[in-house]
Amino acid sequence: MNAEQPTTGLLGDTQQMSYVDKLNLFNHFAAPEIRHILGEFGLKDGHAVLDAGCGTGIVTSWLYDLVRPAGHVVGIDLSTPHLREALRQRSQAMAPLYVQADISSPPFQASFDLIWSTNAINHLRQRLEGVRALARALRPGGRLLLGQSGFLPDMMFAWDDRFDKDVRAACLRYYHDKYGLDKSDTTADRNLIGLLKQGGLKRVTAKTIVIERTAPLTPEDERYFVEGVFRAYWGHRLRPYLAAEDWEYLEQLCDPDSPQFCLRRPDFHHIQTLTICSGFA
Repeated sequence: MNAEQPTTGLLGDTQQMSYVDKLNLFNHFAAPEIRHILGEFGLKDGHAVLDAGCGTGIVTSWLYDLVRPAGHVVGIDLSTPHLREALRQRSQAMAPLYVQADISSPPFQASFDLIWSTNAINHLRQRLEGVRALARALRPGGRLLLGQSGFLPDMMFAWDDRFDKDVRAACLRYYHDKYGLDKSDTTADRNLIGLLKQGGLKRVTAKTIVIERTAPLTPEDERYFVEGVFRAYWGHRLRPYLAAEDWEYLEQLCDPDSPQFCLRRPDFHHIQTLTICSGFA
């Protein structure tokens, strides 16, 4: 891992930014759906794969499982804490390989059969330049896969559509205020199809998968919602952006000690989407 000066991305990303717990929780939560879609890309023993924005390396290890033993997988990420966690979790001494780098300027040229980059392009200030840089790291005929959550609104409080919408709106207002973003900054990543086509990729397609959970939840899924969403993502951040009565209601729904705790309601139903757009060099 290098010691270059920190750079700042659109969402405040620096070399010291850490989402370790949140990334680990989400990837274990969504493992069935993500591992299923990875199996659809035709990866084989001997292929070379880049995980651009690899986070803590959980998906990177799943990619390696698909191309081992002759293939190789490289994970790159800007964050030092992410890469330390990825190395800690790595089960084999030399695979996958992890490199500290900005995904908008990967240190590779024409090296990979497939590049996987999920929930990462939206962190770049210059998304198109980032896509073009990733495309240059593909071998002729190689495939670039860009994944993004939230093209369709998530649903958690299925019994209260108005409340779902207000919580989502509060999240957006929080991020606008925290990072000084305007609407174009947080919606431009919805057009991954356009970015891939403008970036010179061919045979561009899209597929949206649904991550869906209903009551009763497993302990692992409940832990993701409580620790990864209610505490780490919402917490007191949303209080200034909700009406007082809505904030009090949200606290009750998200508190495991409350009789209104939403995860133990028999009608709990959560839906979120992950859209994968792909193109070929």
